[in-house]
Amino acid sequence: MSKRTEPKSYSKALAAEKTVIYIVCIALCVLSIFPFAVMFVNATRDNYSIQQGMSLIPGDMLLTNWQTLNERQNFDILQGMWNSMFIATCSTVLALYFSTLAAYGLVVYRFKGRQLAFTFIMVVLMIPTQVSAVGFFTFMYKLNLVNTFIPLIIPAIASPSLVFFMRQYMIAGLPLEIVEAARIDGSSEFATYNTICLPLMKPALATQAIFCFVGSWNRLFEPTMLINSQDKYTMPMLVSLLKSDRFRTDYGTVYLALALTVLPLFIVYFALSKYIIAGVALGGVKE
Repeated sequence: MSKRTEPKSYSKALAAEKTVIYIVCIALCVLSIFPFAVMFVNATRDNYSIQQGMSLIPGDMLLTNWQTLNERQNFDILQGMWNSMFIATCSTVLALYFSTLAAYGLVVYRFKGRQLAFTFIMVVLMIPTQVSAVGFFTFMYKLNLVNTFIPLIIPAIASPSLVFFMRQYMIAGLPLEIVEAARIDGSSEFATYNTICLPLMKPALATQAIFCFVGSWNRLFEPTMLINSQDKYTMPMLVSLLKSDRFRTDYGTVYLALALTVLPLFIVYFALSKYIIAGVALGGVKE
């Protein structure tokens, strides 16, 4: 009897464990989504109702908040969205391609000083941005690149954190035998990198694309230091303009501006999340 009841008890325990895991995952998911849901709902409410308390029922003040936001002098939402989108997209593409290329060189090629080069990249990774801010601004000023998007895009080519992540991913997920076979077949190094390496790195590239895009989109310190013209302001810079006395208490308008700032990040995440899930599933099948 004990042998027959043991599988049933084990299956019950396994089912209970799965139930607990599902409950915890759902709770964490709700906790993660809840602040964003409150933000989007408050964007449709007026200042008085927001001060009365939290609510998950949308209001009818969305158009009013939008009009109030557009009435703000020199507050061009569409221009700010375009500026942020242009900077974030260009810097993400450059960072992904060239940082992955640097990681590819560190993994595939065997040369003297390879470990030293990787150590130097890790040292640069530990240096805060604020330490080199004054020197970077002076350098851009001497090159007459202040008040342009170039200083916010080109430096993204050298991303130490991205090089480190892609190097670690390639060590585990890039078979060097495929690279050697491509060389034997006469493929050039850049052709091998573009047609073989990059497709194999899709899950890692998608993950890092999210981080790069979000980081570039949310940057405020460097754009504030380099951009002077209001027609070149990014969305975080425009949102920072809402600190005036009038808009400090107009919470509906502030929530609407924050919702517009966060919305593109959701779109990018949901567009790239399928590649991350596919990569995780592929890794599980391989093991």
